[in-house]
Amino acid sequence: MAEFDISKTTTTDLTGKVSDFEVDAESPDSPGEQQKENYWDFPKATEYLGYYKTIPELKKAIDALAIWTVGKGLETDYRTQVLLENINGWGEDTFLSILWNLLTQKKALGDSFAEIINNEKGDLINLKPLFTGDMRVVVDSKGLIKRYEQRTRTGKGKPQKFNPYEIFHISNDRVANEMHGTSVIEAVKWVIEARNEAMRDHRTVIHRNRVPVRIIEVDTDNTTKRNALIAEYEEAINKGEVLVIPKGTVEIKDTGITIQDPIQWIQYLENFFYQAVGIPRVIATSQDFTEAGSKVGYLTFEPIYTWEQTQLEQDVWAQLGLRIKFKRPPSLGGIMKEEEQKNTGQTGFQPNEKRVDITRTE
Repeated sequence: MAEFDISKTTTTDLTGKVSDFEVDAESPDSPGEQQKENYWDFPKATEYLGYYKTIPELKKAIDALAIWTVGKGLETDYRTQVLLENINGWGEDTFLSILWNLLTQKKALGDSFAEIINNEKGDLINLKPLFTGDMRVVVDSKGLIKRYEQRTRTGKGKPQKFNPYEIFHISNDRVANEMHGTSVIEAVKWVIEARNEAMRDHRTVIHRNRVPVRIIEVDTDNTTKRNALIAEYEEAINKGEVLVIPKGTVEIKDTGITIQDPIQWIQYLENFFYQAVGIPRVIATSQDFTEAGSKVGYLTFEPIYTWEQTQLEQDVWAQLGLRIKFKRPPSLGGIMKEEEQKNTGQTGFQPNEKRVDITRTE
């Protein structure tokens, strides 16, 4: 007979049994103080390039940022303008397309490089984009760039060495004293994989709905007859026809599986992805948005592309000796303020809430 003694009550101990969410600690990829030369080879460049070329929303977001940064063109003096018009990269580039190329590599791979080509007088005559995955940054013990090396794809042969002034180099979100920048893909990789897993699984379920999983019971163990029935069943399914069989010889049982609709989860991941990349979804896609939501998204994006423009202007001046200024896309700040003033129902909520005619008593 069971005993029900309340004094025997106890509790479980789940301490350490259920793990809490934790973020792994990281140390910067810093140069060693005891080493004369420190190397950084961009080991994830090909992996991240694969993400950029394969994941449409990632490519669209990075491309959109680059377009907003350089797409309106630039302003400079006449002499510099003539010089820039003669820069053609690998033969059919323009100066703006080269900067667009470098900016996309910078965001996707963390760093980007271009060979600075000067004439005998030392004047800039060309800027040739390079692939980040081929490059090596050599840093001395003091943390300063000593030289660059371009390695061969096959790994055979000596790398081509460049002095720092022979390479145009820009980094994305470089932190501490690291020898490289930070790819935006590092922070959004999990979101990308989760979204694509959900889409792939959902696609499989939708496709399988055409031919639901079934268990077919037959009244024979004859392999030849069973294989013949399987062939007839497959042919009927492929042709979309009805399979006619003698009564009582076959029984088909459905094994339906209820799958939760993943659309909400996929949409959540999409929105979260654009937040993590730092580019409002309204900028990268043509999906329907409310007017107010679009304006807010536009306004939050202004300091992002303006910062990219400012950095690139300063990099061009510091490394190429050229003064340029990118044209800014139109700002909505003044327009929204003007519209708020016209809309008396939404203006000055706080001042109007104050009632100075009310006598307060202690």
